[in-house]
Amino acid sequence: MRSTAVLAVVGLLVASLAAQAPTEYDFLIKGGRVIDPRNAIDGVRDVAIKDGRIAAVAANIAASRAMKAVDARGLVVTPGLIDLHVHVFPGEKLRDYAGGDWSVFPDGFTLRSCVTTVNDAGTSGWRNFPEFKRRIIDQSKTRVTAFLNIVGHGMGSGAIEQNADDMDGAMTANMALQHKGVVVGIKSAHYNGTDWKPYEQAVIAGTKAGIPVMIDFGGNVKAGRTLMDLFMTHLRPGDIFTHMYGGVRGEQDQTTKGPSAAMVAGRKKGIIFDVGHGGASFRYSAAIPMMKAGFLPDSISTDLHTSSMNSAMKDMLNLMSKFLAMGVSLPEVIRQSTWNPARQVALESLGHLSVGASADVAVLRVEKGRFGYADPVGGRLDGTQRLSCELTVRDGKVVYDLNGMIADPWNTLPANARGGDPKWDRTRGH
Repeated sequence: MRSTAVLAVVGLLVASLAAQAPTEYDFLIKGGRVIDPRNAIDGVRDVAIKDGRIAAVAANIAASRAMKAVDARGLVVTPGLIDLHVHVFPGEKLRDYAGGDWSVFPDGFTLRSCVTTVNDAGTSGWRNFPEFKRRIIDQSKTRVTAFLNIVGHGMGSGAIEQNADDMDGAMTANMALQHKGVVVGIKSAHYNGTDWKPYEQAVIAGTKAGIPVMIDFGGNVKAGRTLMDLFMTHLRPGDIFTHMYGGVRGEQDQTTKGPSAAMVAGRKKGIIFDVGHGGASFRYSAAIPMMKAGFLPDSISTDLHTSSMNSAMKDMLNLMSKFLAMGVSLPEVIRQSTWNPARQVALESLGHLSVGASADVAVLRVEKGRFGYADPVGGRLDGTQRLSCELTVRDGKVVYDLNGMIADPWNTLPANARGGDPKWDRTRGH
């Protein structure tokens, strides 16, 4: 009798210690279709996270090995989406991007679209980047990187962007070098002059800082500057041409409607081509013929701002769905929205689910039905699929959860329940 009682006590003690033992992982996403183009994975896997990093990607990891496990069966699990072209430096100025009302706060548009990283494309210049970093970059749940505008005062209306005297490659490079890994490129946009100063100064800055240049070539037609000159004379391999399907900058051959000779030559040279949809910089009459001719984007990006957020663009997932409707495969759309943009700005710790990488993860649903996708000039393309965001994980913590995947039935909670563990839940607070 005494030995039986002792064995019972020992058994209870072992069970209690097992229950209190630390789990191997903080968070576990089970049973989804994992698409990780960088690692050539496309199949059902579990993704385990520990201390903000990817800890394992494998089949059939037991739920008991994690503090929290969620069921992703029927869903698609990818690296956190990266939007290479946004404007997220809002403030009180009227009719302005840099600290003004044409920019948006990132967290209101990103996490609910499974976007974990955005790149602000030239909203700030070297003069006002410190304010942008203090107010927005350092305060956002979204990871925000930046291209510095070659104009010192950044992107603004009227004469601000046309002020050639405020284009200083050396000062821009100095600011970029002070913020390596946050400033990841240089931007020039909307210049209407006939000279090449903004592009020359941007390349000076990019070369000194060792980072790429992105060009919005609006204004080139009336100024008489050509894409061929831009690509062949001024830009370097690895520099980025955005608004590639805008259709008004010389992107198309006027006879075939495929890519122009300049676009073909630019790609051969190593120029990177980015979508940059925006409020007026994408049209099906350019995109569909160019893609049928094999000229696909290197990166899909929104050009998010107040004029695009509720129009034909809407958000990153609507734009990615638009490319599905145009016939691009889901794995390729994921590549163009994760690993490709990460490489373009040399942030190669992002955009994939390798063990040890930052645990930025998107859990997507592929909805089936009848959907319509508009372009800014009033065209519609019908589609049968739409991507939606179920769950967003940033640095190992859930920051968006559409359908309560991390929650438990309300009537099973203890009276003192306060939500999920901060090791894996950051859906509330700042």
